[in-house]
Amino acid sequence: MWCNDHGMRGMVLDAARTPLREAELAEPEPGPGRVLLRVIACAVCRTDLHIVDGELTEPKLPLVLGHQVVAEVVGAGPGADRFARGARAGVPWLAWADGECRYCRSGRENLCPNAKFTGYDVDGGYADFAVADERFCHPLPDDAGVETAPLLCAGLIGFRALRMCGDAERIGLFGFGASAHLVAQVAAHQGRRLFAVTRGHDPEKRELAREVGAEWVGLVDELPEELDAVIIFAPAGELVPTALDALAPGGVVVCAGIHMSDIPSFPYSILWEERVLRSVANLTRDDAREFLALAPQVPVRTTVEVHPLELAETALERLRAGDVHGSAVISVAPA
Repeated sequence: MWCNDHGMRGMVLDAARTPLREAELAEPEPGPGRVLLRVIACAVCRTDLHIVDGELTEPKLPLVLGHQVVAEVVGAGPGADRFARGARAGVPWLAWADGECRYCRSGRENLCPNAKFTGYDVDGGYADFAVADERFCHPLPDDAGVETAPLLCAGLIGFRALRMCGDAERIGLFGFGASAHLVAQVAAHQGRRLFAVTRGHDPEKRELAREVGAEWVGLVDELPEELDAVIIFAPAGELVPTALDALAPGGVVVCAGIHMSDIPSFPYSILWEERVLRSVANLTRDDAREFLALAPQVPVRTTVEVHPLELAETALERLRAGDVHGSAVISVAPA
C-alpha cells in the first residue's frame, strides 16, 4: 500500500458559481486497483465551466476539477499492476463504469447509469497528485506533456462525434475551439471537406481553422454550399435549427457538448428528407484506444495556451470569454 503523509497543492471548487480556491490538500492514497499519479498537465474543458456554473448539478463538493490528465505513475494500491512506476498515463472523463449493466455489456459503457466521471464524481487533475482506477487510464508515450492533454477529452469527443457523421464528405464545424481544431485534422486526413463556422471575425481562430484543414471559414449565413454533416461544439441550442437548415437531404447534426442551452422550436421541413439530429454522450475506453493510436499517424498537432496551476481560474475565464487559441492547459509539474 502506497502511503504518504505529505500535502499537495490543489485548486478546489467549494460551490457552484464561486472562484476556485488554491488549497493545501492531503496527498491521496490509492485503494485497490488504483494508481497514484503525479500530474504533469491537465487541459481545461468547457465541461469544467458547466460544473463551475452549476449547469451540471451534482458534482462532488468540494471538488478538484480536471479530466484531461497527463501524469506519471508514482504508486499503486493493492492489485494495481497494469502500469510500471514512472510510466506515463492519461486520465479522461470516464473514471469508472460498472461493467454489468446492459450498456456496458453491449459496448456502450459511456451510457452506464452508474458511471463516475473524473473531475466531477472523483477529484481530477487541477492538483499535484491524483488517484485513478488503472482500468480507465490509458498508456501514453514517455514524452507526453502539455501538448498531449487536450487529446484526452477535446480529441476524444471530437473523434466520437466525427464517427457519428458516417461517411459524410462535407462537414461543418460550428464553434472552433479545442475539439474542433483537433477533429479537423482527423477529418482532413480522411479526405473530407471541412467548413468552419465561427461566431465572429476572430483572425487567429480563422487562421487556425485554415491551418488544420478547413477549406472554408466564415459566418453561418455565408456557407457556400449544403453540408452532409454538422458537428456543433458550441453549447448554444439556437444553432441546432440553423445547422439542420444547412444540411443536404440525409445529413446529420451531431451535438457534441455535455450541456447545451434549450433548442428552440423549428419547422418539420428542415428535419424532413431523412435528416438526423443526435448527441454525443461521454466516451468509451475503446474510443480512447482507437483515437490515441490514430493521432500519431495523422499526426494530430495540438495548439495550446499554457497556464500554471495557480492560474487555473484565469484559464477558465479565458475559455468562458472565447479568448483561448486552441486549447488551454494547466501545467502542473515539469514533464
